[in-house]
Amino acid sequence: MPPAITRSEKPGRGLSRPAQVADKIKEWVVEDGLNRGDRLPGEAELMAQFGMAKGTIREAMRILEAQGLIKTRTGPGGGSFVHEVSKERARALLGNYFYFKNLTIADIYQLRSVLEPELAASLAGRLDEDALKALRANIAEFDTPATDAEEERARHIVSLRFHAMLAAQSSNPLLAFLIDFMACMLSDLTVYRRLFDPPNTELWQRGRDYQMRLLEALRDGDGAAARRIMSEHMSTAWWLMEMQEAEMERRFLPE
Repeated sequence: MPPAITRSEKPGRGLSRPAQVADKIKEWVVEDGLNRGDRLPGEAELMAQFGMAKGTIREAMRILEAQGLIKTRTGPGGGSFVHEVSKERARALLGNYFYFKNLTIADIYQLRSVLEPELAASLAGRLDEDALKALRANIAEFDTPATDAEEERARHIVSLRFHAMLAAQSSNPLLAFLIDFMACMLSDLTVYRRLFDPPNTELWQRGRDYQMRLLEALRDGDGAAARRIMSEHMSTAWWLMEMQEAEMERRFLPE
């Protein structure tokens, strides 16, 4: 059963009663090692355990469901069950937080330039042929320079997908999520700030060259080369994307 809320934890300041109950249920799920699909205690049991009213318990369960941590089913066999938060949901919720932070190209590349070279080094010699083949196919999707802004936008998205695909190969789930999240944020930033217009042939050419060289280092198991190539890739992309950002801002300044 979930741990009861003690008198010292009764709300007066800080979290509301439903939020406290929700936190206690989360603690219990982790401590008892519950898995996706495991049934949670019923409403009456939770009311007795926490000494809380029905409305408080229901609001606590709504909080957990909104966070994606439980799933409620009605009808025969229904109830509340442990639910695993999907990567897509977690990415969307975190993206909503950063939506109001006015992120810049520099904010994102500051982290990418630290994390991605280490990811690349850790994957050297560990990718199977299917993974390498998928990465080559991704690069092949943008093997010619864009002829207009719409093609450039599509190439930016495909190029960033390469990095998300690499991240998915990591054995470190936190590292994989962070890099995938940053690739998605950069993709969104590129689109809604129109950083793909006008097309940037140098960014395409140098980015594609770095990715092809990186694949060779990964295939050959050369971690030092993979780290160096990815580091250079991040530095060059950072510089070129900031130039693109500055050009876009200049175009919208009054004469």
